[in-house]
Amino acid sequence: MMLINTRRDFLKIGLRTFGSIGAASVVGKLSQVNALAQSGCPTDYKALVCIFLFGGVDMNNVVIPINTPASNANNSYANYAKIRGGLALAQSDLNQINTSKGDSYGLHPGLPELAALYNTGSAGSGKVAILANVGTLVDPLTQAQYVGAQKPIPLNLFSHLDQQTAMQTSIAQGFATTGWGGRLADAMQGCNAGQFPMIVSVGGNALFNNGAQTNPAAVTPGATLGLAGYTTSAANTARLSALGNLLNFDNSFTMVGSANEISANGINQAGLLTSALASGKALATKFPATQLGGEMAQIANIINVRSALGVNRQIFFAFLGGFDTHDAELTTQTTLLPQVSQAMSAFYAATQEMGVNNDVVTFTESDFSRTFQPSGGATLGTDHAWGSHHFIMGGSVKGGDIYGSFPTQGLGPANSPNDANTRGIWIPTTSLDQYGAALATWFGVNPAQLSTVFPNLQNFTNPLPAFV
Repeated sequence: MMLINTRRDFLKIGLRTFGSIGAASVVGKLSQVNALAQSGCPTDYKALVCIFLFGGVDMNNVVIPINTPASNANNSYANYAKIRGGLALAQSDLNQINTSKGDSYGLHPGLPELAALYNTGSAGSGKVAILANVGTLVDPLTQAQYVGAQKPIPLNLFSHLDQQTAMQTSIAQGFATTGWGGRLADAMQGCNAGQFPMIVSVGGNALFNNGAQTNPAAVTPGATLGLAGYTTSAANTARLSALGNLLNFDNSFTMVGSANEISANGINQAGLLTSALASGKALATKFPATQLGGEMAQIANIINVRSALGVNRQIFFAFLGGFDTHDAELTTQTTLLPQVSQAMSAFYAATQEMGVNNDVVTFTESDFSRTFQPSGGATLGTDHAWGSHHFIMGGSVKGGDIYGSFPTQGLGPANSPNDANTRGIWIPTTSLDQYGAALATWFGVNPAQLSTVFPNLQNFTNPLPAFV
């Protein structure tokens, strides 16, 4: 699984032992049964793209109330500035957005591209939507229930690693070896005609991608695919053939056999992708020369050769780390958030160029948000919190609006029904399960399979958020 951002350089290695593309797997899950596969596979093309922002993004400085009389009169820029103090961003610097309720918010100054996509057309017709106050939950939870310990809460609630795991698996309590992206691929296995995996990670071996019956491919953006040191000479061809025979050799050692299967799959997938990319026409869209820009460019290039790969359903995982802002938050967000905005905007332009902008939905996840009340010394920061806001982008997204329930911006129970204590730690009003289930429904999963992909979804009876 991918851990906190300080380890990201190690985890980007993924499965590069046999080149820059590999198949991730959980040892012991060797049977390729189709017990979860759905019948009546869709024949159109759709893709989901997850961008995980590691470290816990302080969304209180990303989506800022300006004037919200229609939904919550307590949420105003004046109240935000008073509580945030030295972390408050100038209202004149914000990218203003409006909602269908007549409320106005401001996006961080580093997000002009996302604001422009949000504001395209009227409410409900933009290309970017926001889902407010999302987080890991076991059951719906009120402030009184949380304070009175009347219902279960997520395991190790404010831990980076545990909440990264919960956001990627949708298992708020307990241990999981599969991610919800992987289980979604399990539910739709057999729906792609080709041999290339449904899930592709350009962000290492993340738990999000692992299924019980399906395995992802891991691609390192910008790296040469396949095994290094092999040419088309007769000697190298013989060496490659010998390696293939060794990897396919049947033996009684389960772990060795599993490792060999992973390696053989990786080599095969590298060949498939290399061949497909060679047949594709280069995209004209220019991507920013940043880590996330490179990852989104790689995803776009793979989507561009979807027909050659024989896929009509794809799931992708990308990431950017560094959002653990206990101090120097203003500087850090000024550096990182423009990378998110520019990379997402370029990616949407690429989907337009390919004619699949209505067929691809990109969405964000993160560990959690951060405390509304600042912390730190001279260079202010924030501490770990809970409910967060997320961006959803695509031509089929009902953008230009904020979905869910935006938390009341106050400290303590007397000033906010959403605060878990006295620091502005928002108790989520939309569960990760509902967020993911809305995406999975758009993706085409059979409704009967949703409880398999999201085991806790049955605990939430409210309609799924309608951003797609």
